[in-house]
Amino acid sequence: MPKVKTHRGAAKRFKVTKTGKIKRFKAYKSHILTKKSSKRKRHLRKSAILTKADHKRIKQVIPYM
Repeated sequence: MPKVKTHRGAAKRFKVTKTGKIKRFKAYKSHILTKKSSKRKRHLRKSAILTKADHKRIKQVIPYM
């Protein structure tokens, strides 16, 4: 069985926690921020945990993390 290549784009976007969960960052924070409220922008700063449904797909593209 050959080695599986890591998807480099995905590897930069996701991190694995100590317990094995995958952490992601929230979207809609890069531009057009003037119309977004301070509260909304503040909440977008925080990271989120990936759902179980997405966990399996991401594990396939970053197998060695």
